[in-house]
Amino acid sequence: MRGRDEETGEFLGPSRTQQRQAALDVLALSHQLAALSAAQLDKLPIPEGLRPHIADTQRITSPIARKRQMAFLAKQMRREDDATLDAIRDALDAGGEASRRETAMLHRVESWRERLLADGDAALAELLAEHPNADRQRLRQLVRNAGEERAKNKPPHSYRELFRELRELLAQASDEGSAELE
Repeated sequence: MRGRDEETGEFLGPSRTQQRQAALDVLALSHQLAALSAAQLDKLPIPEGLRPHIADTQRITSPIARKRQMAFLAKQMRREDDATLDAIRDALDAGGEASRRETAMLHRVESWRERLLADGDAALAELLAEHPNADRQRLRQLVRNAGEERAKNKPPHSYRELFRELRELLAQASDEGSAELE
């Protein structure tokens, strides 16, 4: 029984309907997690304690046993705090904040790569001014090789490697920036 606050007359705690809806939401989230591959699960902020339960759920093929294991997984997930579950939901959501940040990061990396290939040393100097810890020689070599690959219609090995280098560089910078804000 929930009870009422004696002074205001307000109900204390959530109603049974609200509790049931919250439990069903967690069950739906457990279904989503069980449907993901191991690589997709690694990208999500899932606590280490839940990973074996998710793996067990994925391993079970019998419909009744899977349903029972899914309910157990949901029970384990309900023990986690709301912030953890919200972070998992946000990471799963295609339009979520984490997805938007990742997309924005990839656009910045792509923009830098195209500027480096188009402007050469001027763009490289600007990039190095923003990120002084970058490896100037490695970036210059990748830009030169990517330009040669484009000119000769060769496979874009250096072009892709340049993208990876820039993504790591900008990711480090954003991680350091977020650490400074905290």
